Amino acid sequence: MENIILNTKFFIPEARPRLVQRDRLIERLNAGVYRKLSLVSAPAGFGKTTLVTEWLNRVEKDLNDENRAEYKVSWLSLDENDNDLVRFLTYLISALSRLENIDKNFGKGALSMLQSTQLPSPETILTALINDISAISEKIIFVIDDYHLIEAQPIHDSLSFLIDNIPPHFHLAISTREDPPLPLAILRAKDQITDIRATDL
Repeated sequence: MENIILNTKFFIPEARPRLVQRDRLIERLNAGVYRKLSLVSAPAGFGKTTLVTEWLNRVEKDLNDENRAEYKVSWLSLDENDNDLVRFLTYLISALSRLENIDKNFGKGALSMLQSTQLPSPETILTALINDISAISEKIIFVIDDYHLIEAQPIHDSLSFLIDNIPPHFHLAISTREDPPLPLAILRAKDQITDIRATDL
């Protein structure tokens, strides 16, 4: 299935020079990496992707030092064609498998299930992926950009399962034009989400 993967979906956009510094918001994102989720939610034109790319460009300077485990960053840009569970999970796994120094067998079990004629339950596939993530020693920041393009409920359910069960060293960041149908209220009640809204941007 590798031959149909569009590699440019994994490229972090170039940071653009800005007149307005967003140090305060970047500090909030830095402070929230111990939580499960960062949600950057605002209408088009508010600079969501620009903020996240600024943040990622500063992660190495701000968060990586001799006293902390090193952060690895992975990126996935979505489009309208990703409203298929198998396609979405394939891209998600492929994005993570491109992390620097990743084990060559990372995600192969989950990808094999996705390519089988009898598709297992999403929970079974994600359990295999989560187990692989748990074996990574470095801390991970995984960004999903343009999540508002996803409308398929099975994808929302699968991402909710992932969020519920991700290990402590995995941090998910979502950029979206509208709040996704994920368990956001539960995450807020448990202090497991950093919210960046239009009023912040």
